[in-house]
Amino acid sequence: MQLSVVIPVYNEAENVAALHQELSGVLEGMGVSYEVVYVDDGSTDGTFDLLGEIAASDPAVVVVGLRRNFGQTAALSAGFDHAQGEVVVTMDGDLQNDPADIPTLVAKLDEGYDIAAGWRHDRQDAWLSRKLPSMLANGLISLTTKVKLHDYGCTLKAFRKEVVDNIKLYGEMHRFIPAIASWMGVKIAEVKVNHRPRRAGQSKYGISRTPRVLLDLLTVKFLLSYATRPIQIFGKWGLLCGMTGVGLGLYYTIEKLFFGIPLAGKPGLILAVLLILVGVQLISLGLLGELQVRTYYETQCKPTYRVRTILDRRGPG
Repeated sequence: MQLSVVIPVYNEAENVAALHQELSGVLEGMGVSYEVVYVDDGSTDGTFDLLGEIAASDPAVVVVGLRRNFGQTAALSAGFDHAQGEVVVTMDGDLQNDPADIPTLVAKLDEGYDIAAGWRHDRQDAWLSRKLPSMLANGLISLTTKVKLHDYGCTLKAFRKEVVDNIKLYGEMHRFIPAIASWMGVKIAEVKVNHRPRRAGQSKYGISRTPRVLLDLLTVKFLLSYATRPIQIFGKWGLLCGMTGVGLGLYYTIEKLFFGIPLAGKPGLILAVLLILVGVQLISLGLLGELQVRTYYETQCKPTYRVRTILDRRGPG
């Protein structure tokens, strides 16, 4: 299987038939072996039944029906688990992503990239409620993760299979896949893609997702920077707090012993004790994190690195 297209859908009964017809025309024109993996994320409007009809008439279609609405991240993860293609393309099921952009994304991978990320440069959404928050989020994510992309929220992306096979998704982290994959040393290209107005149905996205995205961004930053060395972040702040507390304590001790200044009414003394305790707790948390990291990697035989290629002239033996 050369190409898998993974499409999470939730209550898109008005769109799936037109989407599949348009998508099939594009994929057949590419001249590659392909499959389309639809992941029904607990739809309640008959979407799953329509997908069943499509699968019955098209042997290239795989339908994965989830028991309830788990969210887009879980739906994409399910799609990745069932995809068999050497290249995996993801897209939304609302017809706003243009299937005609798929050949361009796949061709970009042929240039040596591992991920081709779509960029909706002419996005057809409301400016205040969708485009402005997205612009701010993209800037913040790029600044935090050091992976510069204009449009993290665009689902239309192409991946080499080995990339998605080594990524586990939780929370709302589907939008962070390029950043999460960056620790493997992947090459990422950004491709301008077409974005169309929604024809039917209702958007499942809104500004209410912002707090969850920010919390997941903190998680991604920690995973990228300190996943294999938690003591470096907790220990650093623990030492800073502890040394500040010890310094304050010494200051008040010298005042009392050498200058006879009473300790009563000194809130800084309480702060010194608090900082020392916080420092000890942070260092202890870092050490526990180190134990957890070692348990995680060693019990599952997970490497802390990824090999791109091996050049070996030694030959057999």
